[in-house]
Amino acid sequence: MTKSLAVAWAQDNIQVNAILPGWFMTGLTESIPQRDPARYALINQRIPAERWGNPEELQGPVVFLAGSGSDYVTGAALTVDGGYSVK
Repeated sequence: MTKSLAVAWAQDNIQVNAILPGWFMTGLTESIPQRDPARYALINQRIPAERWGNPEELQGPVVFLAGSGSDYVTGAALTVDGGYSVK
């Protein structure tokens, strides 16, 4: 969808990009280490950074894509997952 909309709206100077977050410690996930330690350990083994992300770590990618520094970026999917998707 990101790529399709990027192509359709590029002529109108509208950029369409996506952020693909990995495992982040949020209000919905913060209980997993205690509630399901085996699952938490299994996920951590797959993350090269060896930890879950903090929501604040999404700020940089969001600011980049929202700012003028990305005016010529469209159709991109920026993965922010500590390396989870490459392992």
